[in-house]
Amino acid sequence: MTAGTALGAARVGRDGALRLGFARRGPATVVAGCRFTLPLQVLAPMALDDPAAVVSILNPTGGLVGGDRLEIDVQAGAGAHAVLTTPSATRVYRAEGEPTVQTVRLSIGPRAVVEWVPDHTIPFAGSALRQAIDVELDETAGLILVDAFAAGRVAAGEAWRFALLESAISIRDPGGWLLHDRFVLRGPTRKDDPAFDGPGFTESCPYFASIAVVGAFDRDRFAADVGSLDASGGATKIGVAVLPRRGALVRCLAPSAPALLDAVEGCWRLARAAVLRLPPLALRKG
Repeated sequence: MTAGTALGAARVGRDGALRLGFARRGPATVVAGCRFTLPLQVLAPMALDDPAAVVSILNPTGGLVGGDRLEIDVQAGAGAHAVLTTPSATRVYRAEGEPTVQTVRLSIGPRAVVEWVPDHTIPFAGSALRQAIDVELDETAGLILVDAFAAGRVAAGEAWRFALLESAISIRDPGGWLLHDRFVLRGPTRKDDPAFDGPGFTESCPYFASIAVVGAFDRDRFAADVGSLDASGGATKIGVAVLPRRGALVRCLAPSAPALLDAVEGCWRLARAAVLRLPPLALRKG
């Protein structure tokens, strides 16, 4: 066995790749191409009462560990409509060496729509995650993108105990940049560091999400509708900003996982109504 072969064997189950293609066939969207390697896998498209093809991406190994490298590439052809989700939250385990790296690329063609709505990510104590979501979309395409996190295993007293949590969202169309948003958070540098409440601007809320919405819609009306979700005076905080072109960005801070889920689902419902003129989509997760 050569050194290269040994190195390749050592990476089996660590370097995951997923390639998904969606195409419009008459009134429906179908999966036109699918290829994956562990630790990435997809379930068969769900048959829901919706025009979109709904595909669930999962990790059958139970979670991500340091050194895993994942690449997800999704292409939606002209007129296609795809919804990408996960069966449950994604767990990122302690990293002793290299971080977990996940790269997502979404290519959205003319009049196509992609809804990227995975459950939130849970970084365990000592974990390290670098994530980048890169979107290229046609000037007539639509996008709803959710990037949601817990601060850790909150109930176990591990909030903000990860080593590194980094996520970047980049969205471009033929006219140029629509959004580039990135955060880098670092946890305690030593195991005996005292617990802390996290960055001050999270207002002691250990669950947070960013939701990007792009398409042909009334952005000011959407912003007003999202603002009404935060009018109840509860502990969840929701803010929205209108982008210079074609879109809006929503921020959510929540005190609990159910509160985060409610906030994200409320924003998703409003985004679907505004951009797609469609009702909410029930994903029927068990």
